[in-house]
Parts: sequence; structure tokens; C-alpha cells
Amino acid sequence: MSEKDLARIAALLRKAEGTDNDHEADAFLQAAQRLATLASVDLAMARSHTQRQERRPVPTQRAIVIGESGKRGLRTYVELFLAIGRANNLTCDIARDSTRVHAFGFDTDIDMAQTLYASLVVQMVRASDAYIKSGDYAVEKVIKRVAVTTPGRSGGWRQEYQYVEKPVHATTARINFQQAFAHRIAARLAQARQETEQQLIAEQPDEQGRGVALVLRNREVELADHYRAHSQARGTWSGTRAAAGQAERSRRAGDRAGRRARLTPEKAIGGQRGAIDG
Repeated sequence: MSEKDLARIAALLRKAEGTDNDHEADAFLQAAQRLATLASVDLAMARSHTQRQERRPVPTQRAIVIGESGKRGLRTYVELFLAIGRANNLTCDIARDSTRVHAFGFDTDIDMAQTLYASLVVQMVRASDAYIKSGDYAVEKVIKRVAVTTPGRSGGWRQEYQYVEKPVHATTARINFQQAFAHRIAARLAQARQETEQQLIAEQPDEQGRGVALVLRNREVELADHYRAHSQARGTWSGTRAAAGQAERSRRAGDRAGRRARLTPEKAIGGQRGAIDG
């Protein structure tokens, strides 16, 4: 991606951050994603139609550090990166301990995914912290099975189980909040990408429109072939499903935060951000 493209995207991100209007913020976010998608399509068309022997962009892979082993919340951070990556044509492998993501795609797409992630992960953590501090999650009750020790009929003790109503635990609330945040971001970026590609095809004459669609398809095939040839993944990443209970109130709050999320271009455009703490 050229410096001119980066400057245009940075300007849109600054507008998204500066407005208090949720609809405007969403429009600027989608416009930024649209420019990234258009730049990527242009590169793909150049690769498809030129016969020059110059070096051209090719699929690659990059390891992105999510956090240190043992840090809480790494799985939901990974979910956020995967949501952004899918909207930017990336296929990802995840380390077993969720400390790293191995992204497969074109350099420009990986750069854009890291740019968006660096901004959105900070917002996700801050929003979830504020929600937990508010105590709103504890309003919701869940039924839990607890062990109770009672005297036995012939002496001694026996263990029984009872079902009791308890407030949602803060950890469960945080996980559900951040999952919903990531899902909402995924939906927003996916919509922007789909609309951009459809518009690009529709604006072309029939023959050229079919050519653009073919380029996009060939690009997907090239990326899939690269992934199969270079991925060393084994097994399936379990995500947060095994560790998290359900907290619908927290999920609704996370979804609202995802709808309101804005980007922070100072960190995103000024340089790559490392893993976050906490």
C-alpha cells in the first residue's frame, strides 16, 4: 500500500475518532475499510494482467504477538484479530496458548489488519474494564450447581449437589462482553468489504465486471494454495467456548460497545503496536 493510500486511510480514521455521531463514525470506518479493499483489488488486478518480469507482491505469512503466556483474556484478543483478519483476506493459525497468531495473506492486508487491531483491542479492553467496574453485570443471575456436605445416615459425611442462583462472575462477564465486541466488529468490517466489492463490480461494464470478479476469485485461490503449502497447524483452536459461561446482559453491552467503537490512528498509522498488557 502506497504512502498516499495510508494518508487517506489515516484521515478517515481521525474523522471516525473525532465525531460523536455513531452513524458518522461507522461511515468513516467503512470508508477506511473500503479504501483498503480497493487497494488490495488493484494489486490483484495488476498481478493478473501484467506480463512484466518485475517483482510483484506475493502471499506471505507473519507472526503477530498477542500477549505473554499466562495473561488473562488472550483468547478474546485472538477472536478480535481473527474478526479483523477475515475482513482483510487473511487466514490465521493460532498458537495453542493463544499468545501468537500466524497470519497468511498479502503484506498490505496484514498491515491493515494490524492497524485496525492495534486501535480496536485498546478500545475493547477499556470498554470491558468500564463495564466491569460499573457492576451492571451482577444484575444478571445464573443457576449453578454447588457441592454441599451433609451428615450421612450411618454416620460420616456425604456430598450432595444443590442448584443455587448466583450473580454472573466478573470473569464470565468480561469474556462475554469482549466476544460480543469482536463479533460486532467482524460484522461491520465484513459489510464494508462486501459492499465495496459489489460496488466495484457493478460500476464496471459487463466484461470488465466479470474480469474483476475473476481476479478476486483467483486471488482467493492463490491465498488458499499458499496457506496449504506453508501452514504447520495441527488440531483445532478451541477459542473461548470451553472456558466461558453465558451472560446475555454482558453480551448486549459488548455489542453496543462494538457498534460505537472508533479507531485510534495515532497508534495505528504511527507504527506497529506490540502485544497489550493485562
